[in-house]
Order: sequence, then structure tokens, then C-alpha cells
Amino acid sequence: MKLFACPNCDNRVYFESVACLVCQSRLGFDASSLSVVAPSQSDGSSPKLSYCTNSTHGVCNWLTSAEDRNGRCRACDLNRTIPNLSQPGNLKAWRDLERAKKRLIYSLVRLRLPLQGGASGRGPLTFDFAHNTTTGHFDGVISINVSEADAVERERQRQIFGEPYRTLLGHLRHESGHYYWMVLIEGSVLLTEFRNLFGDERQNYQAALAAHNGGAVPPDWQVRNVSAYASSHAWEDWAETWAHYLHMIDALDTAEAENMEPRSGQKWASRLEALLAPLWPSKKHDVYHNETFDALIERWIPLTISMNCISRSMGHDEFYPFVITPAVRDKLAFVHRVIRDRAT
Repeated sequence: MKLFACPNCDNRVYFESVACLVCQSRLGFDASSLSVVAPSQSDGSSPKLSYCTNSTHGVCNWLTSAEDRNGRCRACDLNRTIPNLSQPGNLKAWRDLERAKKRLIYSLVRLRLPLQGGASGRGPLTFDFAHNTTTGHFDGVISINVSEADAVERERQRQIFGEPYRTLLGHLRHESGHYYWMVLIEGSVLLTEFRNLFGDERQNYQAALAAHNGGAVPPDWQVRNVSAYASSHAWEDWAETWAHYLHMIDALDTAEAENMEPRSGQKWASRLEALLAPLWPSKKHDVYHNETFDALIERWIPLTISMNCISRSMGHDEFYPFVITPAVRDKLAFVHRVIRDRAT
């Protein structure tokens, strides 16, 4: 996530900001410019911006054009189902769900990926946030059980499934991978390469998941997959890899914006970086579009190692409890290439 500044006083503000703490200016996020601006800001050539109607519930700070018919922002307009707000706890859960979803949509917009299906003929990316539903994806609809917004319940589920990592944003990034498999891979010339890397998606999906949940996990899954769950089926391998690619570029973007990226642990590189330190702030890269995959992974590995060390020094679990093997690297490179080649 890049840095944002108040358009009135230039004070630092954040992606979720609704007001500047210094000058008290009202603020919101404009998806068309990927910036935090004042709601009424207009240069005369573009429509006046106002808050999304969901701002009345305190769940959205995105802005929308007054010309929009329903008053919902680009992200909230993708919702098909929201929790029943008359039930206790659902408003807070929805806020947490929207906070995570907005970060997903931010990345998808920056990557210029289609939210409406694009040339694939598929329907729009759609979200259901509800109780008594199974977290997953079906035909363009991402369903998230509202209980996942409860940190205690989420941790309980993580332990039940033996996962090293479980977050709302992780769920959403993973499930979006299923959507973009349909949009970018299914029926395309990439299908053969996909099968060579991830396996044959024509394998019985339900049977594969049942076998995985029953404990049928390959003993050497770490060699080929980024997670144990990824070993269950080609679709899950793709979705897990897709999610990790989104993790990687968003974290790298944030680290660079905060001037905290270690780049490399090699001594010669460290000395060179020290000499170039005065010039470092001017050397910025758009990780969403400009850098090669090799450059990204060379930056990602030292960053995760450093963050893992910091996390352990604070008594927490590892920041990034995963290993990028050569096979996983090849899969991530494929995701990178697919996104770069097919983004609108």
C-alpha cells in the first residue's frame, strides 16, 4: 500500500482515513485516482465526489460520483449479501469484512484486473457476507461466513485445520484466485501450461477435498506447494499461489513506501546500499506493473526473513510462515505473467 497525504495540509493519512487528524478535513478514498481526497473535491471536468451510502454505517470511506445511480462505491457495489445489521455484533463484523475486502479490491484495481468478468463472458466478482454459509467461491460469488470476522473463532478454525495462517484478507485473496482462474485461465491457451505446473483441474474436486480433509496430504507437499491445502487439487494450488502473489506485491509496495525494505542480506549489497542511502528515497518502483518477477522475488525473500526475525523478537508467530521452493517460484512466476499479460 502506497502512502497517502491530506490534500489540504499534506499530513500523512491512511487508506481507511475519513478525516485528517491535523486539519480535520473530511477525507475518502477515490478508486478512480487511487488516492485519498476530500469528498467535495472536483476540478470542474470530473463529477463531484461524495461518500458511499454505506458510510452511514461506518463501514466504508470510499467515494462515489454523484452520477452513480445507487450511491454505492465501486467496492460496495459488488456486494450481493451483507449481514443482518439488526443482530448484535453483525455491524462490527461487516466493518472488518469490508476493511479486508477494500484492500483486495484496491490491489485488483491497481493490477487493472477486470471486476466485471472482462472478455471472458463471466459475471462480475460478487460477495456474500452471511451466517450459515460456507466460506468459498462458486461461479463468481465469494462467500465468507461472518463468523470469520471473530478473531477467536478464526483462530479456532485455524487450529482445527492445522493452518499456519488464517486472516480475512487471506481468505478473500484466495477466493478471488478462483474467480480469476475462470476469467484468465479457463478455456484459454494458458490451460496446458497451467496443467503442467499445477496439475489437472479435471480431477474430481469434491473427492480431492474429501481426501485432503481426511488426512491424505502428500508427505513431500512442501517441495511443490506453498501450503498443505494447495496440494489437495489444482484449483486450490492456483488459488493459494494467487493469494501469495497478492500478499507479496502488497507487502513489497508497503515496505518500499515505508523505506524499510532490506533488499539483500549480502555484505557487498549492504555496503552498496549504505553508499546509495541518500539516493534511496528517489529509487521507487511500481511493483504492480514495472518490475520483473525475478526482481520481485529477490526483494521478497530478504523482506520476509527480516520480518520473521522481528516478529519472533516480539514473541509472535512468524510474519510469513512459508517457504518459496523452486517449484513454488515457477508457479508464482506464472501468476505474475498471467496478470501482466491479461490485465485490462
